[in-house]
Amino acid sequence: MVALASAAQAQSTIEGVKTARAAVAAVAASDMTDGEIRKVDVESGKLTLRHGKIKHLDMPGITMVFIAKDKALLETLKAGDKVRFKAINDGGKFTVTDVQPVR
Repeated sequence: MVALASAAQAQSTIEGVKTARAAVAAVAASDMTDGEIRKVDVESGKLTLRHGKIKHLDMPGITMVFIAKDKALLETLKAGDKVRFKAINDGGKFTVTDVQPVR
């Protein structure tokens, strides 16, 4: 009886962890914005994006220049690529922290 109760608790815990991971992934995905690369300047670490509304920054869809948090994010990007990206306001500098190609 105790073994069955422990197995049920373990299964419940595993399901809870899976649900929590899915929730975290959903929140992270909601911070991502659709965009199109207009220009990449790896040397200066800048990226020009035409993008949709960035909800968490209360920013309308426009074309603008962002700073890359890490220049390595820019190495595989080229003008015309469709992407999903995450941006933050880092002390008044709009910074891209993640870029993922849309397939």
